[in-house]
Amino acid sequence: MGDHHRIVALRYGHHDRKAAANFLGGDDHATDMPLDYYVWAILRDQAPPIVVDTGFDAETAARRGRILLRPVAEGLVAIGVDRAAVEDVIVTHMHFDHAGSLGLFPRARFHIQDAEMAFCTGRAMTERMVRAPFDAAPVAQMVHLLFGDRVVFHKGTSPVAPGVTVHHLAGHTAGLQVVEVATARGPVVLASDAAHLYANITRATPFPILVHVPDYLHSLRRLLEIAPGLDHVIPGHDPIVLAQFPPIAGVRDAVRVDLPPARPIAACL
Repeated sequence: MGDHHRIVALRYGHHDRKAAANFLGGDDHATDMPLDYYVWAILRDQAPPIVVDTGFDAETAARRGRILLRPVAEGLVAIGVDRAAVEDVIVTHMHFDHAGSLGLFPRARFHIQDAEMAFCTGRAMTERMVRAPFDAAPVAQMVHLLFGDRVVFHKGTSPVAPGVTVHHLAGHTAGLQVVEVATARGPVVLASDAAHLYANITRATPFPILVHVPDYLHSLRRLLEIAPGLDHVIPGHDPIVLAQFPPIAGVRDAVRVDLPPARPIAACL
């Protein structure tokens, strides 16, 4: 059967907002379009799970006006992931909601793109608008992990493990990477913030937090080249993911995205 992994999308946070806040240039509709916050667990047979992103904690949620629905550590326990057994964590990018809890994984190596580490520790961070979605503490922590031989760098497309590949898709940040996972239904791409929402993809309109518009638009197209179709792309913040993918029995806010959605994603937009 090859390397066919299971993937759990675990919602840990929420933010109420209007549609206009989710598209570069705004939106004509004053409708509600909230964001959900996820981390992902890649569950492998006879190998430790791989965690994708680490979320934020209660202090960060309060400071940034987000709702912490459940600490990431508790959510991982609920789906049977032992944090101490995790050997690999993929950090898609270093924004506060994706890299804010690196300390949860005491034994893990952290996978990051060369370009992202250079970006979040370099000249770009002298610009307040650019550094606003970053927190200094996780960036400094990643530097300490580097000096502890616990950072694995990637440049472009490269494997992390059998059936798990990262791809550099810049635009939202300089070094954002998405994660392609082999599953029984074919490749599934954890897009993270290459697309916050399915609507960013279908409208070909960026989320307004980004560093380079042409790169972002190119990355939207690349998502649909890497994945077989929209149903195989998992955006970083879309409530549709929780609503349409099969839930895990007895666990709230956890769905299996290696399985197909209840109905085609295009029909939900």
